[in-house]
Amino acid sequence: MKPYFSWKKFADAFAGLGHACRTQSSMQIHSMCGVVVVMLGIWTRLTPLEWAAILLAVGGVFSLELVNTAIEAIVDRVSPEHSELARVAKDTAAAAVLVGALTAISVGTCVFLPHWAIAFWGR
Repeated sequence: MKPYFSWKKFADAFAGLGHACRTQSSMQIHSMCGVVVVMLGIWTRLTPLEWAAILLAVGGVFSLELVNTAIEAIVDRVSPEHSELARVAKDTAAAAVLVGALTAISVGTCVFLPHWAIAFWGR
């Protein structure tokens, strides 16, 4: 019987993350945005609860982008020729990333705007 825990599973997961970061331009853009948001959070001195909201939003977008990458790879493998259902699968997976990104922008606005409004215009 194979052991339940395996360091190889972590290595495989990091390999998948690395592949997505190297090959997917959307993942690269989301990563850059994530770095900027974290830097802004440090500069803004977010509270722990605000950090939780920001990190969940950023992690959600990253997770959706990884799932989108996996779906695109599977669809390309099983349907190399043009197929309406393949297009629907890919477009729907991309739409999930879009919804996650728009939600993350909304979370970021709710978290950062009050801080910046106070900093620039006072109470």
